[in-house]
Amino acid sequence: MHPRLHAAADPAKAAAILAETGETLTYGALEAIGNRGAHYFRSLGIGAGDTIAIWLPNTLRYFEIYWAAQRAGLYITPISTKLTAEETAYILNDCEARLLVADAGIGALDALLASQPALCPKLATILTADRDAAGLVQWHDAIAPFPDKPIVDESAGFHMVYSSGTTGRPKGIRLPLTGGPATEPHMLADRQKGRYGTGTHSVFLSPAPIYHTAPLAFSTAVQRLGGTVVMLGKFTPEAALDAIQTYRVTATQMVPTMFLRLLRVPDAQRLTYDLSSLTHVVHAAAPCPVDVKQAMIDWLGPIIYEYYGGSEGNGSTFITSEEWLRKKGSVGQADWGTIHICDEDGKEVPAGQQGTVYFEGGWDFHYLNDAQKTADARNPLHPTWSTLGDVGYLDSDGYLFLTDRKSFMIISGGVNIYPQEAENILSFHPKVADVAVIGVPDAEMGEAVKAVVQPRDWDEAGDALAQELIAYCRSQLSAIKCPRSVDFARELPRHETGKLYKREIRDRYWQASDKRIA
Repeated sequence: MHPRLHAAADPAKAAAILAETGETLTYGALEAIGNRGAHYFRSLGIGAGDTIAIWLPNTLRYFEIYWAAQRAGLYITPISTKLTAEETAYILNDCEARLLVADAGIGALDALLASQPALCPKLATILTADRDAAGLVQWHDAIAPFPDKPIVDESAGFHMVYSSGTTGRPKGIRLPLTGGPATEPHMLADRQKGRYGTGTHSVFLSPAPIYHTAPLAFSTAVQRLGGTVVMLGKFTPEAALDAIQTYRVTATQMVPTMFLRLLRVPDAQRLTYDLSSLTHVVHAAAPCPVDVKQAMIDWLGPIIYEYYGGSEGNGSTFITSEEWLRKKGSVGQADWGTIHICDEDGKEVPAGQQGTVYFEGGWDFHYLNDAQKTADARNPLHPTWSTLGDVGYLDSDGYLFLTDRKSFMIISGGVNIYPQEAENILSFHPKVADVAVIGVPDAEMGEAVKAVVQPRDWDEAGDALAQELIAYCRSQLSAIKCPRSVDFARELPRHETGKLYKREIRDRYWQASDKRIA
């Protein structure tokens, strides 16, 4: 369960391929570069338990840096290339990164460099990966003088990711390092092998930005198990379909927004691709509307798998296509830890009753430098139970159905409304590209339900479409749960994982904005 073992067995095998160009990183090259990188880190005084950060788009350098840091016993913090210099500096300071590898094409890099001593004084070294930037050394040039044999004090490092920050500042999720050998077995790879049969035969398509937790965790687990990762530089439905056909991809992980974009490729084009190599299409990270998932199963067959969990690693669920067809809308049964559904006081509620979803038995995570947020995630009566803040219920067979995030609940006239139900319906309307359902101020009811819609055709935005969408929602859902009004936006703010920045949308209305078209 380590790339080193596969480098010894088959050094010429591809550990990773950049889909658009065919650029290949072999296991043999990954091993040599990883060792040089580990020596380089030690030469800078970066020791086990220290942190480095990676601020890169999808590039094969990501894996080189990751595995160099992993065998040096380091924490590895990925940073989104979409962040500003100030946002990036916050993460660099919070995790106390000693070194940063950045991409010269990141717009915010110049601003970070200009004020780096003031913004993040503990950051001692900044490198670039593939392209020159004024005054910065490239990764390969920095490690070139060092030997390609292992360092003498290897130990197992791991990534330390940051939450996406949809409800405030992102927080680092730090798990204790084992101190064991770099090549020790890892639970995530073991679970991936058991769930999806991942092994040396596997070709895994990673279509999302690798700086997100799931793509990083899935891809590095594939490399622990000796498979090949095919990385898309940037997701488009056509690029994903072409990569699956060209590289005979066996498995991929996507988010529901990618499903929607794939399904919207005209049949005359979409159905021409040979996708027969696919055996596992995994999705997670955001709620998937029932109609969307049904359409994916109808198209690809019962090879759609779903899990629910978070970067915190406090527990997870899993569901196959066959199970889902019997339990439509469920995210599955617990396959890591035990699920408890609890009321506001922390007391467990019966099957079928909604409450906060807690897990017992997963990793005992903590949020770096935020004891209060860590405490808030614990059940008040059972401190070993923790939550990601989601609301749902268990049916009599132990299948979990998520209804919403607790922080997005709408209280209208004393009635609790979870907006995901309306979002799931509206997202499949043929004239809707994206949708957020939120609570907005209402003098009589406290909050009123509103949909903010990104139409597929902006020219259709207006009262007629608003009334059509309200009627469409009410045809399938109780009127009290449906929007009373619809506003239109050219684009909704989303994270690349598919998570909606709903707080940002809500803030516009709670700060007294009454525009009809945003």
